[in-house]
Amino acid sequence: MSFVKVCPEEKVPADGAIAVEVDGTPVALARSGGTVYAVSDLCSHAEVSLAEGEVYDGTIECWLHGSCFDLQTGAPTNPPATRPITTYRVMVEEGYVYVSPDAGSQA
Repeated sequence: MSFVKVCPEEKVPADGAIAVEVDGTPVALARSGGTVYAVSDLCSHAEVSLAEGEVYDGTIECWLHGSCFDLQTGAPTNPPATRPITTYRVMVEEGYVYVSPDAGSQA
């Protein structure tokens, strides 16, 4: 499995998210409970950036309609979203965040 170096770990805010691209794909890097997660940056309901939303209790909330998604599985945890978002494997090494461009469950 290959990983792409995305950014320094310090760029990912505590209990927050940033938008990045991994091989041309929009990805939201989110930190919750000290763990960095990578998920699709597009809400499955409204196709707006999830990185602009709130991160709390292991979820990321869409700023537009309030849909929340589990950061580990991508599953929606409340409406209006009913479809999951894509998750990506993350590796943090020597102060940098690496993301696998292949969709899949978190490592």
